[in-house]
Amino acid sequence: MRLLFLYLCAQNNNLDMKIEDKLVASVISGLKALYGQDVPAAQVQLQKTKKEFEGHLTLVVFPFLRMSKKGPEQTAQEIGEYLKANEPAVAAFNVIKGFLNLTIASAAWIELLNEIHADAQYGIVSADENAPLVMIEYSSPNTNKPLHLGHVRNNLLGNALANIVMANGNKVVKTNIVNDRGIHICKSMLAWQKYGNGETPESSGKKGDHLVGDYYVAFDKHYKAEVAELMEKGMTKEEAEAASPLMNEAREMLVKWEAGDPEVRALWQMMNNWVYEGFDETYRKMGVGFDKIYYESNTYLEGKEKVMEGLEKGFFFRKEDGSVWADLTAEGLDHKLLLRGDGTSVYMTQDIGTAKLRFADYPINKMIYVVGNEQNYHFQVLSILLDKLGFEWGKSLVHFSYGMVELPEGKMKSREGTVVDADDLMAEMIATAKETSQELGKLDGLTQEEADDIARIVGLGALKYFILKVDARKNMTFNPKESIDFNGNTGPFIQYTYARIQSVLRKAAEAGIVIPQVLPANIELSEKEEGLIQMVADFAAVVRQAGEDYSPSGIANYVYDLVKEYNQFYHDFSILREENEDVRLFRVALSANIAKVVRLGMGLLGIEVPDRM
Repeated sequence: MRLLFLYLCAQNNNLDMKIEDKLVASVISGLKALYGQDVPAAQVQLQKTKKEFEGHLTLVVFPFLRMSKKGPEQTAQEIGEYLKANEPAVAAFNVIKGFLNLTIASAAWIELLNEIHADAQYGIVSADENAPLVMIEYSSPNTNKPLHLGHVRNNLLGNALANIVMANGNKVVKTNIVNDRGIHICKSMLAWQKYGNGETPESSGKKGDHLVGDYYVAFDKHYKAEVAELMEKGMTKEEAEAASPLMNEAREMLVKWEAGDPEVRALWQMMNNWVYEGFDETYRKMGVGFDKIYYESNTYLEGKEKVMEGLEKGFFFRKEDGSVWADLTAEGLDHKLLLRGDGTSVYMTQDIGTAKLRFADYPINKMIYVVGNEQNYHFQVLSILLDKLGFEWGKSLVHFSYGMVELPEGKMKSREGTVVDADDLMAEMIATAKETSQELGKLDGLTQEEADDIARIVGLGALKYFILKVDARKNMTFNPKESIDFNGNTGPFIQYTYARIQSVLRKAAEAGIVIPQVLPANIELSEKEEGLIQMVADFAAVVRQAGEDYSPSGIANYVYDLVKEYNQFYHDFSILREENEDVRLFRVALSANIAKVVRLGMGLLGIEVPDRM
């Protein structure tokens, strides 16, 4: 996983490392002067000083005891004295056992802030023509129902992951595979045929995906009634399910679809188009999109062809019933079905076919699948099969596995109509944001249009942030009321802080305050101000780490920590009322760069930040 990002580390200017780089060079010079030894930079370990000790950065001195031939405290003391005398960035030091805690001079922090201020896209690395191409698959909806809360987590994770991978200097292709064929699709189609009376999105006023989803629920309702009736006549549950006329009709419809029956295909095309229009509306509202969409109805035949090719080459084997299997016992797994005896495909076949088309369309270096953790085994097998079939990226494909999302009330079931619809959820979040904002007076003095836009930004920001702040690997419970709170680790809290800084910057501009390109270096900074610069500088490393770990939550929680620290600073220090002009300029510049990093960080998560609130 880390190999792809070695390229990026060479590309990144690493502004956040400038102070560390200076210190490493000075430590190497000091060890040569003190002990006559040449030391590689990799041996110089600097880390953030623990909160309970004084200092900003801590040097671990244990690796140097062999050359100093002295105890850890004395060695640390000697290196500290050398740095204090020879490195202007070091203002003071203290020794705790084998650890040398270094306090960085205010001038060094101001120089670092100047460098950050000069870079409008600080922490973001742009791709060049030689950058790796990463394809990220997410969403993967079925055309028998609208998007629900589970899809919301998938889409938000996939979109944020694409932004983060791109911010680490990669080219990115965002892709979607639509599951538009199979028995579940036929269930909706058959129910509409039987009970729909020609209903359309236009005649009903419903979004197309909602309308089709209603008929999926209707099928299940009638099917269950049939099964219950047959069981009353003495059949077992299994016998009744097998004998259900409705289910058998759905299976017959699938066979006709596979055979290309014109009437079935026309119905399928019409209802799928209703769904796609509905999906597009939901995606737009959610703020996600795709560079390329693939359809299972096009890819499953490609997969069958590729499986047959593997069979001919001896990678796979055929059983007596005609089914085709992969023997993965050598890899510590079992036998995996690839084609049924009747020649119909399974999900694995479709994924192989989709991979074939994607590889033909793009020179992919890395493939990332954003799919729930219930499919962990599937992707373990897919990786092995793609590698056997000659896909260069097959062995190193990444399954970005995430946990399920539930509501406080419990699990959701599509066929029973108990899901939380994505459209309804977004509408509810926006309405709640508007109501809460009005109660707190945050919309006072705004036009109706401005108030509506802020309600949209805050409502969707609350939803996105609440989902993305959680480690993706964990199951989570989404609590709408908790997410909309303007205090605590929430999207609205971060958005409100950003808007507060924008208000400060507007007032500064009105007062004629212009941030210079280079701030005066002779300002004595408080510990809080130094800490804030250090946190802002960390953003580049946080983005890089989020890219290596595929972790949107790392960005989310960093941004929250930053705004929490800024709010304390805002309450404890004067900014525009500060009498010392240089200090006032510095604090305005610090505020502006914190706002910049908040905007960039939230942008990577797909979250807008309002200028006013």
